[in-house]
Amino acid sequence: MVNDKRKVVLVGTGMVGMSYAYSLLNQNVCDELVLIDLDKRRAEGEAMDLNHGLAFSAASMKIYQGEYEDCKDADIVVISAGVAQKPGETRLALLKRNAKVFRSIVEPVTASGFDGIFLVATNPVDLMTRITYALSGFNPRKVLGTGTALDTARLRYLLGEYLRVDPRNVHAYVMGEHGDSEFVPWSQAQVATKSILELCAENPDIEKGRLTEIEKEVREAAYKIIEAKNATYYGIGMALTRITRAILGDENSVLTVSAMLRGEYGQTDVFSGVPCIINKAGIQRVLKLSLTQEEADRFGDSCKMLKECYEELAKEGQ
Repeated sequence: MVNDKRKVVLVGTGMVGMSYAYSLLNQNVCDELVLIDLDKRRAEGEAMDLNHGLAFSAASMKIYQGEYEDCKDADIVVISAGVAQKPGETRLALLKRNAKVFRSIVEPVTASGFDGIFLVATNPVDLMTRITYALSGFNPRKVLGTGTALDTARLRYLLGEYLRVDPRNVHAYVMGEHGDSEFVPWSQAQVATKSILELCAENPDIEKGRLTEIEKEVREAAYKIIEAKNATYYGIGMALTRITRAILGDENSVLTVSAMLRGEYGQTDVFSGVPCIINKAGIQRVLKLSLTQEEADRFGDSCKMLKECYEELAKEGQ
């Protein structure tokens, strides 16, 4: 890490950013939290509000509104800034609007001398993470997005409910784009070490068709939440906190983040949600699961779509 203190800089104090900050405070994940926002007064107010809760927390964090120069000695810069997703709008439709925002963020962060890890939450997260990588010039292992970490948590929650098993004992992943082309490699899904597909074959009460329904529910979860309350923020805030804890704690934890693929799964030069080992270096390595041919094809299709979207953006010179 850059220094002995666990320092996080958060760019963007909207609902996602502040759900993350509140979660950091409650879980005592870092020692210093800097809030940066175009609306400095809002960032000041958010810092005050969080500080007033310190007396009720086990944390002893230093929380304050800051500037981009404060990124210089940070361990992690988390980006949650960007325009909001509209009801019914796909994540990919956000790309052109958010690409411009990121230029105004990444360049001053790197100019500060920052040499830590970029963690991106802004949607469409796979493409915004790739844009962050391109703008920063960082080693791709030090640039990651939340990817399908939240989708994976949603999957495990729904599977746990259906199978009546603690979600923490469900081992299943959502891979690909954090969006419409994401999918579940069911061949790799397990309860403890028991294949879920084997459970379906052995137990008539467990219907394979229900698994397909669960996969669809996971894929459409964000749309339903946005329709009901205009935005999603608690779940992604906690996903960000989990990834941050894995980095600062040098945990070597397996999380499905958006990472650059350099030959894994036959894919190159694309950021996509895949299981990765996360530690203080960022992405220690991408774990390659043994996908079936059908699953590999679905993953390939998702990556192809992400590549095409990025290439289109690059052609327009955004």
